[in-house]
Amino acid sequence: MVKGKTKTVFFCKECGQESPKWMGQCPGCHAWNTMVEEEIVTSSKNTTKRSREQEAVPSALSAISLSEEDRISTGMKEMDRVLGGGIVPGSLILVGGDPGIGKSTLLLQTCRLLAAASRSVLYISGEESLKQIKMRADRIGTFDKDMMLLCETNLELIAQTIKKYKPEVVIIDSIQTMYQEDVGSAPGSVSQVRAATASLLQLAKSLTIAIFIVGHVTKEGTVAGPRMLEHMVDTVLYFEGERHASYRMLRGVKNRFGSTNEIGVFEMQQTGLEEVPNPSEYMLSGRPQNASGTITVCSMEGTRPILLEVQALVCQTSFGIPRRQASGADLNRVNLLMAVLEKRLGLHLGNCDAYINIAGGMRIVEPAVDLGIAIAIVSSFLNIPTDDKMMVLGEIGLSGEVRGVSQVEQRVNEAVKMGFTSCIIPGVTKERLAGCKGKMIPVESVKDAIDILKKNGTPTKSTNRS
Repeated sequence: MVKGKTKTVFFCKECGQESPKWMGQCPGCHAWNTMVEEEIVTSSKNTTKRSREQEAVPSALSAISLSEEDRISTGMKEMDRVLGGGIVPGSLILVGGDPGIGKSTLLLQTCRLLAAASRSVLYISGEESLKQIKMRADRIGTFDKDMMLLCETNLELIAQTIKKYKPEVVIIDSIQTMYQEDVGSAPGSVSQVRAATASLLQLAKSLTIAIFIVGHVTKEGTVAGPRMLEHMVDTVLYFEGERHASYRMLRGVKNRFGSTNEIGVFEMQQTGLEEVPNPSEYMLSGRPQNASGTITVCSMEGTRPILLEVQALVCQTSFGIPRRQASGADLNRVNLLMAVLEKRLGLHLGNCDAYINIAGGMRIVEPAVDLGIAIAIVSSFLNIPTDDKMMVLGEIGLSGEVRGVSQVEQRVNEAVKMGFTSCIIPGVTKERLAGCKGKMIPVESVKDAIDILKKNGTPTKSTNRS
């Protein structure tokens, strides 16, 4: 065999852009100081030339049959929801998340349930020894049936093992530790990650095996390595959550076989991750009673409505420039809503500090919670307690009008199911909610909603002045 030539190139760590020389700014993603030097081996023509007798044979579309049994259930409803109904054989699934967030625990629990359902599973670890995996498995629970474990980082040996045992599901933990001998760079580099993913993709498609690969994330929260990594795989899942909070969320940001808007909610316990079938009840636990600056809103995560508590704290500033801070909400959107309140309602918020928080650590970016944020701000500013059994929906325009939101029926039904007796809704959705239970209060503008707040609440002693 004729060996290939070695050459030096530069790769962008963010997007994988290749360049023959170093540059301060990547021409692909325009990121600064992301070009790294690597050596690659170019294959000889004699080794890459295919036989002229080989031909690619296409298949007729009508000859391909599908069935509902093609998906493999993980045994976890929250996991199946995010995957679109289960694992698709032959798919390559990337799972990313912060270190220590619970990625390996989630996948090991999935392996336990798959093995209990008589599915053949192979767990390949490049970061932990067999004893370390055994210790974590004992903490999770008893494995009724055995699964195969392998500690290896050489992809050629891993490929031979997969071809020999042909499991239905393979876990690779993690992709940054895998390497190929014909790639000259170190494990975790752009070249190695790209080559390893391409090799696993070819194995998954040719052997019809579902492969999960764990990916580390950067300080910005994205999967480490080239952006091409997310383009190559079929599904990208992010495991999110605050390190000091007990809840975890599995969010699908790419899925070729299902929706990309679904989330799965889990709670971290000593025995592993427990599913949260009713996230609304979990997020509203510990909600204060008869307090100002708090209101309940409803956010849609895919097809699932989740009730959340919006908290606001508005007080006189002690500095020349007031502070504005938002946790879980878009700060620019909060500043816009405060400007609307100043202009359309005449509230003097320019000399007040404002702090907005979405209780529970959730992050909401949809405009359906605009009216809830505005009511929470006014409630805190005027010290008017809000109704504990009221839910608020609506998008606010720059003229102060309240616009309609999508899937309003599902949101209202979730509120009624959780025991809420009244809902402030946009006036344009009144006819669509004629058959819903509970008291529907339609409003046309943010001023109408604030008038309802003043009518139902009694202002307490406050230093703020409207």
